[in-house]
Amino acid sequence: MSTVLVCDDVLPVREALRRQVGSVPGVTRTAGAAGGGAAARTAPGGPPDVVLMSCSHPRAAEHIRSWMQARPQTAVIAVVAPGDGDTAGAAMAAGACAVLVREPSTPELTAVLHHAMSVSDARRAAVAATAQEDVPVLTEREQQVLAGMSRGRSNGEIGKELFLSEDTVKTHARRLFRKLGAADRAHAVAIGFRAGLVR
Repeated sequence: MSTVLVCDDVLPVREALRRQVGSVPGVTRTAGAAGGGAAARTAPGGPPDVVLMSCSHPRAAEHIRSWMQARPQTAVIAVVAPGDGDTAGAAMAAGACAVLVREPSTPELTAVLHHAMSVSDARRAAVAATAQEDVPVLTEREQQVLAGMSRGRSNGEIGKELFLSEDTVKTHARRLFRKLGAADRAHAVAIGFRAGLVR
């Protein structure tokens, strides 16, 4: 059972998607907000489990990254225009767990929402586990890899910056995920910000 927030500046588009989301099994409550920044995070009804973020806004990737830092248990779905691969890539690098093309069919929306709900559940469990433990100490390399992730770098890009192979970066990433109890890259970065490991 999940709460879903739909963020879009265009009211008719936002409300149409919100109605469609409300028909998906497992969604118990929907809300709508313009944009996707700090104002959206204060939408009434408490924090959502899943956010559908319209990426027509020029600061969409920044908004996604802010969501992941402020509410690491939230799963963000980027809503993009057809064929806009650059925006989709930027959204995923910022921490979106999935991409949805604008005006999706109900089966497409259902599949992506159910994936996001499972991501949110995993993150919430990991956040709870992390809260009960002291944040572990990362090695210098692990901190460098985490810092690269926080800047939206791919494993290959991090490897080039640190003069490491991509496989070595993946090994460091797996180790820091285990140490932090992180479900994925975005969750690891969010934990890192909160613990002061990333600045």
